[in-house]
Amino acid sequence: MGGISDISGMVSSLQQSIEAAVKRTQDQAKTAKTQSADKVYEQNATKSSSTQAAFATNLGYLIKDKSRLNGFSILGANDPVDFYKFKVTSAGESGLGRVGDAGVRVQLMDKAGKVMADSNADAGAAYDAYTKWTQGKLPLDKGDYTIRVTRDKGEDATKEKQYALQLTQGAFTTDYDTYAKQPAAGSSGGDVPSYVRTLQSLMNGSAVTSSSLTNILLGGGGSSSSSSSYSGRGSLLNGLF
Repeated sequence: MGGISDISGMVSSLQQSIEAAVKRTQDQAKTAKTQSADKVYEQNATKSSSTQAAFATNLGYLIKDKSRLNGFSILGANDPVDFYKFKVTSAGESGLGRVGDAGVRVQLMDKAGKVMADSNADAGAAYDAYTKWTQGKLPLDKGDYTIRVTRDKGEDATKEKQYALQLTQGAFTTDYDTYAKQPAAGSSGGDVPSYVRTLQSLMNGSAVTSSSLTNILLGGGGSSSSSSSYSGRGSLLNGLF
């Protein structure tokens, strides 16, 4: 049976492990990106009930070293697809950041509707392009693009899927946040649904889901005013995106 010395050794080893983990975290924090937007604008939009890309929700202009586009929404129960459009104003490498529920498939399409990048691991070259996109290394020419958001194969269509997407092209000075509401029959979309409040809470660092998502994936933002349709605050943590 082990004695006091064995217990002391175990405690010492555990302490060394803890100290090593803390040091790694501190080193990672030192090398993390610290850039934040000088201005943050926000808009509420109501998604079309159409399942055609022509009725995509507009995220705005992706301007190299200036704008960062953030989209927040949900695939509602039995809602098969969401479409978003954005315009790239100059050629360059672009990036995608995303958080949300598992089982969400994201595809990037060009103006002609050709799939350029696909989060499905079986998509071959399109999946390779998606990997580059998540690394901020996917080259995009100037022009119009569409994002298609669906469920992965085998996912229950009756289950809602929350998600947030972020588009970048180099550095940025301004965040544009779009909250895309579900269409409501006979109205313009109704009140801002609960998923928006949840995502806003996440962005503020509130513990509305797991603490790991709150503390690791997302962070707070500032506030600003705008003369355009955008107003308010909010951005995803640039350290990951």
